[in-house]
Amino acid sequence: MATATVTSKGQVTIPKEIRDYLKLRTGGRLEFLVDPQGSVRIAPATAEAHQLKGMIAPAGKTVSLEDMQAAIEQEGGRS
Repeated sequence: MATATVTSKGQVTIPKEIRDYLKLRTGGRLEFLVDPQGSVRIAPATAEAHQLKGMIAPAGKTVSLEDMQAAIEQEGGRS
């Protein structure tokens, strides 16, 4: 367990072992999540790009710019 002190401005220095565990760097953002029982969780608000790999399935079919333009022109006359 780690502890920290809240300053008069409401600021807290996150202990190094917690920053390391959360992989926080200077400028990193945090989310504060309160559960229905009143417990508070702190989690990184952003992820590094390599952590996002595999979260979205690859697109099944690619569409050319010409196909997109044709679809826009076709749908352009409809309301």
